[in-house]
Amino acid sequence: MSARLLSRRCFAGGLLTLGLGGRRALAQGFAGLGSEAGEFAPVVPGRTLMFPQDHGAHPDFRIEWWYLTANLKDAGGKAYGVQWTLFRQAMTPGPQREGWANQQVWMAHAALTSAETHRFAEKFARGGSGQAGVTASPFSAIIDDWALRGGDAMDAATLSPLDVTATGADFAYKLRLTADRPLVLQGDAGYSRKSERGQASYYYSQPYFTAQGTLTLDGKPVAVDGIAWMDREFSSQPLASDQTGWDWFSLHLSSGEKVMLFRLRQRGGGHYFAGNWIGRDGRSEQLAPDAIALEPLATTETAGRKLPTRWRVSVPGHGLAIETTPLNPSSWMGTSFPYWEGPISFAGSQSGIGYLEMTGY
Repeated sequence: MSARLLSRRCFAGGLLTLGLGGRRALAQGFAGLGSEAGEFAPVVPGRTLMFPQDHGAHPDFRIEWWYLTANLKDAGGKAYGVQWTLFRQAMTPGPQREGWANQQVWMAHAALTSAETHRFAEKFARGGSGQAGVTASPFSAIIDDWALRGGDAMDAATLSPLDVTATGADFAYKLRLTADRPLVLQGDAGYSRKSERGQASYYYSQPYFTAQGTLTLDGKPVAVDGIAWMDREFSSQPLASDQTGWDWFSLHLSSGEKVMLFRLRQRGGGHYFAGNWIGRDGRSEQLAPDAIALEPLATTETAGRKLPTRWRVSVPGHGLAIETTPLNPSSWMGTSFPYWEGPISFAGSQSGIGYLEMTGY
């Protein structure tokens, strides 16, 4: 699996930047997502996710992330998107070592998107240095001056309230996130399969955040509000060795329902589909692979690549038939291992907004 094909949920690029990877990491792909888990902790069905414990880091697993996206508007109705992500990877399994001998590596991405511009930044940190880390209670995820914090007032069952901050060379944002419904377990009670061969992750979300705060573009502050979605996953081998990338959607429907869908592309076809339909009451129904249809409709050329930025999305069993449109077709994350990620809107059987991520193109 080529290392440049996978980016959202891992970061071999960061390992190479820090001089920790070399040819072996490159050959394994982005954080070795498709390589054998070896002595790292396995992902198995039936594990009960526990909160606040599982909000924190899981160093026995090879890879995990805290991933936030937000669809926002200013007072005049102008749309924006925000992304904040922190990744952790264990270089080797075993008991955690102290200081610079620690085997954890951290990477973070932040982005701010409008119809006219897409700004992004990237950070790396070595474990054991105090530069980055995550604690479960009180919840805090930091890397340098970027932070996602809950504090003593946070409810572990809703992961709310949270404060999120990030600053790049030409953008910044500061948001308060609140939610009134519990976390949603993705897949089968948090066990999210990624192939027919047993690859999986533990996966939960908070898709019910409301957001309010300030964006800064080129030194000019903009007050915004909107809705946000946070994903948490941890695993040791979430992909099969022949999977080359994915197309992932988070959808806020006008009905108040939420939908998470993804397609993992495999060499030679036979792509793997998965998703969850989340009701207004927060109950989550796992969708069978054959219950989902994702069809690219139009491509955009950006950064020398052609990407399918408009899609037809169908879940016939729930009467969903929509077409998505990107806020900014050039939402390219030119990070160490680049990918496309940006806010979308959609119309059809339902209208709404959400986020699309595409890797491996």
